[in-house]
Parts: sequence; structure tokens; C-alpha cells
Amino acid sequence: MTTPIRRLPGRMPGWAKVLTAVVVVLAVLFAGIRLSVLPGLKDLFGTETRDRSGPALLESIQDISRYDAATGNFQVVVDLEKDTRFLPDAIRGSRTLYVGAGTVDAYVDLGKLGKDDVRVDEDRTSATLRLPHARLGTPALDPERSYAVSKERGLLDRLGDLFSDNPNSEQAVQKLAVRHIGAAAKESELISRAESNTTGMLEGLLRSLGFTKVDVSYGD
Repeated sequence: MTTPIRRLPGRMPGWAKVLTAVVVVLAVLFAGIRLSVLPGLKDLFGTETRDRSGPALLESIQDISRYDAATGNFQVVVDLEKDTRFLPDAIRGSRTLYVGAGTVDAYVDLGKLGKDDVRVDEDRTSATLRLPHARLGTPALDPERSYAVSKERGLLDRLGDLFSDNPNSEQAVQKLAVRHIGAAAKESELISRAESNTTGMLEGLLRSLGFTKVDVSYGD
């Protein structure tokens, strides 16, 4: 009886082994960079940033007749956490600690003055002005002084960043920072300071023009 000879399994060619190894290494490097597992690899390839933006276009011009009388500087620490029901945070969830710094202007709109809001006596030595109450402008977040302290994300969130057009977006915490800064400005003395500064400015201006008595009041 003859025993059939078993064929030995075919061995992988050398070039195939090299190609497979290169693919695996590139996949590990890419995943490590995107998942921040190997942060030191970001500088390995020497990335270069180029600004290819086009020129800015003027869309409109708006006349402003307001007097910016005071500016408040604010800072808030935003702690935003997102959880998913029935899944642990290590799988799905995120928590971002963000320091937001910004400013809020307080102004008096002099363009709303009517003909009866400014009265001057015949000798031009006494003036009475009635101005609208000061208002708060839109909070402006300062990107130079705002930054993320820490970011914690679940595995699914990290994997989702691989296919996202805007990974690690801080838009949500930035909106919260603006909202908190605006609320803090309303609770501050910014409006009263703006009215006091406006009064001082108008008194100094009119006295330099020869008025000896200046009365400034506020009302809507």
C-alpha cells in the first residue's frame, strides 16, 4: 500500500509579509494619533500648516450711535458631561472641563435721544439730558484666553472621531461659556458703571463748552 504524500501548506511570499507588516504599522500609527494613545507620534511626520483662505468680503456696514462706557472681563469654568443610558462612561460618554474667558460691553444708545431729551437754557449755562438706560452687548469669547483643561471620552466616542469632519469639537462648551458669562454680566454692576461713566463723560464735555450746570438722568 502506498501512503499519499501530504502537501505542505504554501508559505507566504516574502513581499506579502513585508506589505502586511507595513499596513499593520500604518494602521497602528494612524489609530494611535487619532485616539491620542500615542501623542508623541503627532510630531513624527512634521506636519505643515498652510493658509489658503480667500480674501474677506465686506457684507454690510452698520452705523453705530452708541457710547461704549464700560467693559467687563469674565472667566468661567465649564464642566460638561454627557452620559448614555444603559452604557458605562468607558464605552459611551464624554466629559469636558473648559475654561472660558470673555468680555461684555455696556453701552448707552445716544441715537435714541429725542428733541425733548436735551434741554438747554437761554444763557447756555444749564443743560438737562435724559438718556436711555445702559444695555449689555453680546458676550465675546476670547480664544486666546479660553482653553480645554481635560477631555474624557468613551471608546465609541473616540472611534466616532475617526470618521468625523470636526473631531473633538468644543462648540457645546463654548456656547455654555458664553451663556454663563452673559448671565454673570447681568448680575454684575456693569450697567450702573456704564451709566456713571456716561454721566461723567457728558458733564466733562459740556462743562468744557461753558455749561456750569449739567443734569443727566436715565429712563426708558
